Parts: sequence; structure tokens; C-alpha cells
Amino acid sequence: MFVASLISQPGMLDAGLVDSLRNAWGGGAADWLGIDEAAEFALGQVPDNRWKVWQDLQAMQVDLIVQPSQNRCKKMLLADMDSTMIQQECIDELADEAGIGEHVKVITTRAMDGELDFEEALLERVSGFKGQSTSIVERVLSERITFMPGGAVLLATMKSNGAYTALVSGGFTVFTEKVADSLGFDEHHANTLLIEEGLLTGKVGRPILGRQAKVDALETIASRLEIKASDVIAVGDGANDLGMLGRAGTGVALHAKPSVAAECDVRINFGDLTALLFLQGYSRQQFVGLD
Repeated sequence: MFVASLISQPGMLDAGLVDSLRNAWGGGAADWLGIDEAAEFALGQVPDNRWKVWQDLQAMQVDLIVQPSQNRCKKMLLADMDSTMIQQECIDELADEAGIGEHVKVITTRAMDGELDFEEALLERVSGFKGQSTSIVERVLSERITFMPGGAVLLATMKSNGAYTALVSGGFTVFTEKVADSLGFDEHHANTLLIEEGLLTGKVGRPILGRQAKVDALETIASRLEIKASDVIAVGDGANDLGMLGRAGTGVALHAKPSVAAECDVRINFGDLTALLFLQGYSRQQFVGLD
């Protein structure tokens, strides 16, 4: 059995649209998880025109996900940080503070699209920070970083239901430490910016955490928790996230680069991070931490 989920921004999901699709696909009764925001219905098989319908719904700012109904509610969340749990790319924000923003942003975009080797791109960008005071890190943290909507609710709800949460980033520990602490992640992993006498050296500690390291983190943490990869929901937006998205039971491409989204069956382009709760079958009434 399968479940078809339709998710939009609040107020954007029409009941007539849900019923029309449910009837066309011969689905079960609609279950509204969030009024005018999220609904789902059971299916006996994946429809042949799934992606054609997905494309049509994208024009209406509605995300469509079809997934197996079994084991939807996950025991672990594995999340990327930049442009996923926060709205920025930390390395780009550091570059702006260092006066090399435009050069670095071009490299970041190409690396996240998978056009450049992640490690080489990281080393090139970080080299431009040599000699900069660590105060630029503090300024970025205090003035430039904002959380992705829905992230705090996602973590609070999953943790209240017994799930474990881990933040894994190709960015830097000086940022993941603060983000993990603020949102309540159980652990975090990232690269280390090397510092000497209060100045950035322009180098990164080894080994560099990239695409494979995220997959390794998933498998290592899952093994420690004595759960399977199928018990994990992972979320990210860049090419270096594809490994963990493919390995997890549910891999979510969140507002992802087109080249990344094209390789993922679960794509959230309009909802916020609470869409990951709807995907697992949580209703809005079950959300924890809503204002």
C-alpha cells in the first residue's frame, strides 16, 4: 500500500483538488492533516502519471509525494544545515564579511549543483579567509543567520515522539554548534575552521566532511541507536546531500537545486520544514512547539 500526500503553504490547498485527484486515482478517503495545508489518501499502487500530475500541481504551488505507507513515522532525523535548517549558506555569509562575497557565492552555487568537487571547492573558498579575525564568525552568527521556518517544530515534535536528531553539515562546527543548541539537535557534525592566535588560517581540519561522510554519519548513528537506515528521514538541498538522501528510508529534497531534486522522489518546494511531519503522518494538532 502507498500514501499520496498533498502539501502546500497554509491556505493554499483546495479540498476540491484533493477530491479530484483521489477520485482519479481511485484512492481512499482523504485525511486532512492540516486544514487547507496538508491532506493524504491511501493508494493500492503508484499511478503511472504520478510525475505528470506532480508537474501540474507544482504550477498550483502544491507538493505531491507518493510513498509506501509502511514505516512512515521515523525514529531519526538527519539534517543538513545550510539552506536547510537555516536560510543561509554560512560560507557565503563569511565571504561577504571578508569582502570576497561575489567570488565565493559563484563557487558555492556550482558546488551545490554538483558541478564542482565539493572538497576542492571548499578549500578554495576557505583559503580566502586567511588572516581574517574570528570576529567575522561572531558577526555572521549574531547578524546574518536566520532559521528555516518550521525547524524548531519539526525537532520538538519528533523528539517528543522518541526520535533522535542529528545535524550534519559540510559547513563549520562554529555554526553547527550554535544551530544544534538553539534547535535542540542531539548531536552535530561539520568541518573545523582552523584558527591561530584569533585569526582564520584559511585552512580546514582533516578529514573534510563531504558527501560520503554524511552517509557514514547516517549509518554510524543508526547502528549506535540499533535502528535501520529505513528508520531515518533525511533532509537536504545540495549535491553533497544526495548520498544520505538516497540511503535514508525517506530522503527529502527541501527547496533543492534542480539537479538535486531531479534525483529525489520526495521533493518539498513550497511547504516549510513542518512538511516533514506531514510526510510522516503527523497532523497539525500533534505538532509540538507551535506559538
